[in-house]
Amino acid sequence: MAKMAKILLAFAAVVAIAEVAMAATYTVGAPNGSWDLQTNYTQWTEANTFHPGDTLTFSYSPSQHDVLEVSQANYDSCGTSNPIATHTDGNTVITLSAVGTRYFICGFNGHCTAGQKVQINVVSGSSTAPAPSSSGPTPPSTVPSTPGSTSPVASPPAGNSPPDSGATTVTVGAGFLVGLAALLAF
Repeated sequence: MAKMAKILLAFAAVVAIAEVAMAATYTVGAPNGSWDLQTNYTQWTEANTFHPGDTLTFSYSPSQHDVLEVSQANYDSCGTSNPIATHTDGNTVITLSAVGTRYFICGFNGHCTAGQKVQINVVSGSSTAPAPSSSGPTPPSTVPSTPGSTSPVASPPAGNSPPDSGATTVTVGAGFLVGLAALLAF
């Protein structure tokens, strides 16, 4: 019976680690912007897909900006009354815990109406990597094989890597998970 409890505990640990490994952290507006008046947040959100467990990081100067989580009505009207949450620390981290839509604006006078607002649509599933660019990378070219080799050697595409969406993905190797499960099972 004790061995079964250890196996279940190991399984629970593996599942918890796997969930963390699939979450992504997005710096709002990155790589070309941040929480500011110049970033196009519609384009930024269209380039990313958000899932439960992912986190958003808003980086900004607290003397120039803040982050208000608001209702859809306040998002649409840029209203700052009765925000769901107000953040003023300059490095605000928000965990997207459930499927649905969340709304964030800058509460400084005129900033929201100037475009400093972002709508985050959280969809089911889990993040494994940032979404590739819509055009996608070109496939690698192959170099003819040399005498004695058994297959062509692939060369990486030049200058066609997908843009950095500001997401960071943490991954845990399968060997680590198997080792953890084995350790906890004894």
